[in-house]
Amino acid sequence: MKAILALGAAGFAVLPMWAQGTAVRPVPAISAPAPAVTHSPYGEAPTLPASIPARPSAGAVPILPVSQIKPGMKGIAWTVFQGTEPEAVPVEIIGRWENNWGPRQDTILAKLGGKAAKTNVAGGMSGSPVYIDGKLVGAIALRISVFSPDAICGITPIEQMLEINAIDASRPASPKAPQVAMGERREIPVPASLLSSGGTLTPIETPLALAGFHESTLRDFQPYFDQMGVTAVLGGAGGALYSTAPAPGWQSSLKPGEAIAGVLVSGDMSVTGLGTVTYNDGKRVLGFGHSFFNLGPVDMPMAKGEVLMVLSSQFQPNKFANTKEVVGALRQDRHSGIMGELGAVAETIPVTLKLRAEPAPGLPTGERDYRFNVFVHPKWTPFLMLLTAYNTLQDLNSTAADDATYTLRGRVELAGAPPLEISQRVASGESPMPAAMQIGAWWADKFSRLFQNQKALPSIKRVDITLEMSSRRKLAVVESAWLDQTEIEPGGKLTGKVALRPFRGERIIRPFQITLPANVPRGEQRLFVGDSSAINRSSAMAAMLQRDLDITQTVQLMNQEKPNDRLYVALIEPRPTVYEDDQAMRGVPASVLNVMQAASAGRPMAGMPESIRVLDESALDQIVSGATTLRFKVR
Repeated sequence: MKAILALGAAGFAVLPMWAQGTAVRPVPAISAPAPAVTHSPYGEAPTLPASIPARPSAGAVPILPVSQIKPGMKGIAWTVFQGTEPEAVPVEIIGRWENNWGPRQDTILAKLGGKAAKTNVAGGMSGSPVYIDGKLVGAIALRISVFSPDAICGITPIEQMLEINAIDASRPASPKAPQVAMGERREIPVPASLLSSGGTLTPIETPLALAGFHESTLRDFQPYFDQMGVTAVLGGAGGALYSTAPAPGWQSSLKPGEAIAGVLVSGDMSVTGLGTVTYNDGKRVLGFGHSFFNLGPVDMPMAKGEVLMVLSSQFQPNKFANTKEVVGALRQDRHSGIMGELGAVAETIPVTLKLRAEPAPGLPTGERDYRFNVFVHPKWTPFLMLLTAYNTLQDLNSTAADDATYTLRGRVELAGAPPLEISQRVASGESPMPAAMQIGAWWADKFSRLFQNQKALPSIKRVDITLEMSSRRKLAVVESAWLDQTEIEPGGKLTGKVALRPFRGERIIRPFQITLPANVPRGEQRLFVGDSSAINRSSAMAAMLQRDLDITQTVQLMNQEKPNDRLYVALIEPRPTVYEDDQAMRGVPASVLNVMQAASAGRPMAGMPESIRVLDESALDQIVSGATTLRFKVR
């Protein structure tokens, strides 16, 4: 890596190319007494010197290499305890813990005094810069054990943070991202850190603050957060951020010691992670001193923070904060810290969500509108779509939730591909999983399929979603069906009736009529009458087996899926349906199928042994479940 030397009064700094070009300004030295001979962590907490230097500002600064760190050295850290202005915190060096953070990666152990001695090493302090004699040492990034009476922290040396490269495209092996299937509930074991962290340095928790979310949402999603090792808390946001463009005055924001936030969701709902700025060269900033989610290269909005208070605790101290305006974009999320660029714009997905609710039968339907932006990432985007959809349904406060039916209609606009337009209904009582979670998981799965495309990542321009809740369980089961006649000529009309049993109420008799295709072979034939599950089985199989579809083909395949609130009448043909990319070829003769298999060069062909040709579909105001088969003869 190209570098220059920034010389200070003593020692030197190796700065990456992006940190070059700014003159090094001298920083007033701390006029502190000579280090004491004793530097035991069990002694008194360090105190501030009589003369405190001015708070750090943006620009190049000399660094103190980890090789020159000695026990007993005294310095000052900067972090925000309330508001937006960082305050000085006295620091006393305990020593170097060699190779603790990885091969040839030392951690500096230190003890904090001042306000930090009371609060302990709190979540949100990650990245607080530490200076000794005006030279930048590194970032407070780790804490040692829980229930400790001493504010002992681990400092990530600034040399390791300066190694973060803005153009590094490599992907870390162990990112923190949702791994379980959408909607799957798992019992999560007690985190090992609570059982064995007595002598282990662990990264300071970066609280994932959820603003505009219900406590019930946080509780229901706790297994997901535990699985990722993420501490989720109810937080705040200073006004809804509908735009991810940098706010005016971004040029002078995020000075060392100030609060910095990575933004996963912004708008009427907000999901952010708070830390502290370590270094700012006027354009790019470093923070945290450890990873956010260890995602590698990212494109995430970066915002300012306002700290309300710091909760003092020996177990889990934490900053309570509001996320303020966006001032740039995070570009890297690495083992030793995050890197952001001031003034940059992160690409996000704008979402508009309309919620309609029928509080009780016969009462007028209420409506609410939500707007928010979602972070773009193959694993995080589907999860955030599930989280936000589920949370809006918690706004309903319906007393009839046990007998509710949820309807979701969504439109996803993409660049260079047709829009994805989908619809689904879920009724309570069908599964042990709550209906609101089911509908959210179904919605999230569509984004998972888009982002799992092996040819390209989707470019999603906007998302429009309508969620409707009816306080009735709208579910009808196909009980039986019959034909008015059992023999018919090719091309003739075939009539019949189907009996549907609703969840509550009298049996419904519904007539149907189809026109038989003229090319139907003579002899006995079968007619399918029922729900969409069998109709969609072939397209689901095609999506699973065909891994080389592009985004357009993936969208078109999903658009072929039939909604589940309709009754279908279809002809069952004994010849197979085969998919060529996103195109279904039904009733393929055996001779043609053999030629296609030979031409596929060993590539698995998606298909079903029989073909289902839909001849009629009628919309119902309820979910249709079940199916039956009728036999008739073509003369």
